[in-house]
Amino acid sequence: MALARALAADPRLLLLDEPLAALDARTRMDVRSRLQRHLRAFDGPVLVVTHDPVEAMVLADRLLVIEDGRVVQDGSPAEVSRRPATDYVARLLGLNLLRGSVSDESEPGAVRLDGGGTLVSAAPAVGRVLVVLRPSAVTVHTGHPEGLSTRNVWQGTVASLEPLGDRVRLQVEGAPSVLVDVTPSAVADLALRPGSAVWLSAKATEVEAYADPFADSSTSP
Repeated sequence: MALARALAADPRLLLLDEPLAALDARTRMDVRSRLQRHLRAFDGPVLVVTHDPVEAMVLADRLLVIEDGRVVQDGSPAEVSRRPATDYVARLLGLNLLRGSVSDESEPGAVRLDGGGTLVSAAPAVGRVLVVLRPSAVTVHTGHPEGLSTRNVWQGTVASLEPLGDRVRLQVEGAPSVLVDVTPSAVADLALRPGSAVWLSAKATEVEAYADPFADSSTSP
């Protein structure tokens, strides 16, 4: 294969364009693991071009995300996954990204969201902010949750359910609308289906709020 020939030549520089694109899912996982070990031991510079977010996170120690022909984010995999700068980056990572604002008069930690609703974060910035919430950090309830110390509780309606490996991803419409990951057993136990009315909850410590890097840009993505 082309990848093996490129590595066997003992190059000083590696330019890899979609190196695993032609492989089936099982082979891709094996080759990706082997390639990761090779790149960790490689002394020269490496540039990998890929549309696969998992591939990028596993193989790279620095990510440049290009959207509409320009770089919208530059950082380590941990930095990018923790604070995506645009909706496109958040979708690649499977995260909820919401926009809102925080004022000096707001309840401490409260972010007023553009699409409606409020989420309380552990330490939001003042001004225009982005809010990240992992789908797995949201809990689904069939009734209003009682006796919780969780500060974020809101109502919603299940719009769709999609199996994703060992979990099920829910699209829940509400204020805010979010993606939620649950187990198949939870779907059965809670009798979830499109149209189900639910309550959602999320801890403030799971809500990441930070300054919107494009808040003052007329060409915001």
